[in-house]
Amino acid sequence: MPVKPSQSGSRILTALELIAEHQPLGVTDLARLLADNVAATQRALATLVEGGWIRPAAGKPTRWELTAHIHTVAQHAYGSHDLRRRARPALEALWRETGESVLLNVPDAGRFIVIDVLESPQYLRTAPPVGLIVPASWGSATARALLPYMSSDERMLYLGVPPDAALQRDFLETVERGYAVSEGDVMQGSTNIAAPVFEIDKRPVAAVLVSAPTARIDSDDRVRLGAMVRATAEKLSRGAAPF
Repeated sequence: MPVKPSQSGSRILTALELIAEHQPLGVTDLARLLADNVAATQRALATLVEGGWIRPAAGKPTRWELTAHIHTVAQHAYGSHDLRRRARPALEALWRETGESVLLNVPDAGRFIVIDVLESPQYLRTAPPVGLIVPASWGSATARALLPYMSSDERMLYLGVPPDAALQRDFLETVERGYAVSEGDVMQGSTNIAAPVFEIDKRPVAAVLVSAPTARIDSDDRVRLGAMVRATAEKLSRGAAPF
């Protein structure tokens, strides 16, 4: 007989995710996002406070924000993450060669997560924090790099709609080039170049990115950096691209 999931546990985990996304967040707004009553939401908040996950934000009325505890847990998890650990030497080599910020992003149930960042040593740089949620929209370099290799169902999960003709052409261009480019689509003034990493079963499991201020990246740089990002992603791949 299958074990039923805990509704209260699910509520607590969802509350934590919502606070992370919308912080600082009050109990009334959190209850609305949870589609639950205030009393149940307050119990979820009390559990998160007791566990050290959240704290009251400055000001009134009382609203909640994450503590540093989530970063501690994340670092433990990411420290033992096989892909992140395996990728580190290659990412460091790419970082030294480019002089720009280097990222490793992974797909996660309809969104993308930054799991490793090596910040550029240059004064002017772009460097998102570990744990940042990357938009699942087509605008990000991560989405452009990974979605062409996903199944139709997976694409629906990320995009919400089937890809139109223009998007299908973009898919083909990305596959032919071997890397994707996003200029100012997620963050104004930032250019990201990404290439997919494949598992042995040919699933796209991560994207390697170089991120830099757009003012520093011309068309020749795009081609040069694109080739370097693609080569790094190929080194980390356990399987070949599915087509």
